[in-house]
Amino acid sequence: MRLFFIIVSQFLSGSIWFAANVAYQGQGILLSAIQFGFICGTLVFAALNLSDRFSPAKVFFICSLIGALFNFSGIFLSNHFPMLLITRVICGISLAGIYPVGMKIAASWYPETVSKALGWLVGALVLAAGFPYLIRVLDWQGIGRTILAVTSVLCAAGGMIQLFLVKDGPYLPKASHLDLTVIRDVFRHPGFRASAFGYFGHMWELYAVFAYVPSLIAALVDSHAAALSFGFFVAGFIGCAAGGLIALRTGSRRVAMTSLFVSGVLCLISPLLFYLPVWAALILVFIWGAAVVADSPQFSTLNTLFAPRDYVGSALTIVNCIGFLITIVTIELLDVWIKTLGIRTAFLPLVLGPVFGWMSLKKYRGKE
Repeated sequence: MRLFFIIVSQFLSGSIWFAANVAYQGQGILLSAIQFGFICGTLVFAALNLSDRFSPAKVFFICSLIGALFNFSGIFLSNHFPMLLITRVICGISLAGIYPVGMKIAASWYPETVSKALGWLVGALVLAAGFPYLIRVLDWQGIGRTILAVTSVLCAAGGMIQLFLVKDGPYLPKASHLDLTVIRDVFRHPGFRASAFGYFGHMWELYAVFAYVPSLIAALVDSHAAALSFGFFVAGFIGCAAGGLIALRTGSRRVAMTSLFVSGVLCLISPLLFYLPVWAALILVFIWGAAVVADSPQFSTLNTLFAPRDYVGSALTIVNCIGFLITIVTIELLDVWIKTLGIRTAFLPLVLGPVFGWMSLKKYRGKE
């Protein structure tokens, strides 16, 4: 039952991630702002060891309240874009105390089956990313501020669930001190280098697909685009959960390589979707939704497994920050591409990510 509450709290508090991007009609810069805030927050949290010095459940709760407050403030800032960007950066900082800290809390309760738990947790976050599209479907007024209001309430509720119903587990892992001077050293380990580079390739594709596949769906169908976009994220949730279960039998590396291969192929053939019957194109889009993120929890597992023992925390922080920095590049790249060349060929540049990631994992011949 506790795992259920952990998953629910992650879903509810993570719902603010894409809220403004959906409420204000897919402006990529708003998502880039929250990614930048997440990077800054991750570095600050790691440097100050906040989730070690204080109760992780309380940190999660406070960050959920902060995220809810600044997400809600976006309702009043539609005509003040610079201020809106600042609030999204702050939301990103708060998410640094929600997403990674939520995983730490899960690991404190389920140390032996953490890879399966991470599959559910990342899946919940994917579902949360798509939830604003469901709100848009149900919002009879069709106005963006409903999305911001609802996700703000849910974000605060997620923090309360974490604080009062989950709490800190008995096997709370301790983080090491952040040391950015070891960047060169951490990548000398062949296993960690392979998993980290694979993760970078994965991140090159992931958030750009999350940001712009709803625009692709809208171009493919005449109606119900928001509902179908939510379906895309539901497929991602299923992919994460299924990938976590499969990884228990086959290993995380194989799941990650398969996911990269499938998503890379779908990136490559994405222009052909417009020449298929709509139902066939949507099936491929949903398969893409499952494949593009099924490897996320597996890369978390691999990076943790291969990280040099002397500076695990620093290694994971460095890799996560580089990965999210890459997402800003591709989100903005696709924004320019779509405005210049249109949506049909927009996903072709993303093929480079899965290819690079797959080749990085393929080169590694050691054991998991």
